[in-house]
Amino acid sequence: MSTVWKVPKTRRGAFAVLRRNVLVWRKLIGPAMVMNFGEPTLYLLGLGFGLGAFIGEMSDMPYLTFLASGIIASSAMTTATFEGMYSVFTRMVPQRTYEALLATPLEVDDILAGEMLWCATKSLISGVAILAVAGILGVLAGWQSLLVLPAVFLTGLCFAGPAMAMAAVARNYDFFNYYFVLLITPMFILSGVFYPIDTLPDAVQGVVWILPLTHAVALCRPLVSGQPFNDPMLHIVVLSAYAAVGYYLAVVLTRRRLLV
Repeated sequence: MSTVWKVPKTRRGAFAVLRRNVLVWRKLIGPAMVMNFGEPTLYLLGLGFGLGAFIGEMSDMPYLTFLASGIIASSAMTTATFEGMYSVFTRMVPQRTYEALLATPLEVDDILAGEMLWCATKSLISGVAILAVAGILGVLAGWQSLLVLPAVFLTGLCFAGPAMAMAAVARNYDFFNYYFVLLITPMFILSGVFYPIDTLPDAVQGVVWILPLTHAVALCRPLVSGQPFNDPMLHIVVLSAYAAVGYYLAVVLTRRRLLV
């Protein structure tokens, strides 16, 4: 088997990469917090209260609660995707940070594992911010809503791998527009963030249930709203599978770009 296609190894070096990214991010924590708290507040106030006044309840819960649970999942998706594509590409190509890291005992496997953990961590930070805003607005079911945070972290892992794979094949930043327009935006609209997917035509529902964000929303919504779960293990397995396959592809493609 070619070295490029070998299964990635799990080593502690990933945590060194994670720590490096945290130290860099601390310098930008102010603008990051404004974004994490400001954007969800606008969504929840504008759509939750504005549109919610006309809708009332949806899926046996206030529309604001329905929307908040969807936004928590979709924010994890967009946060991990932005970090996995734009930031990873910046470190890989313009800044050539990866070349410096590879001059140490670190390997590509360690770098991308650390990047993946960092993408999921940023998704978690975003999730905490939205959960705090939702709590202030009084739409959470109770303290058990905090259990949504592991689901947010898993969602971040799920979307980090495919995003890093895109960064590994991109030639410039404009290339990412394909990924956002063809995949991220349709998922954001169709995967149950703003309305139940059972309102879609049957053929469309079949496609939507393949998308990872659908499973992320289905996992997060009961935790936020206090409603009973429907097949939680299925959603966890699907998200984990996307994370594992995405990470493997990202490692293989990055090896081909940097080492071959």
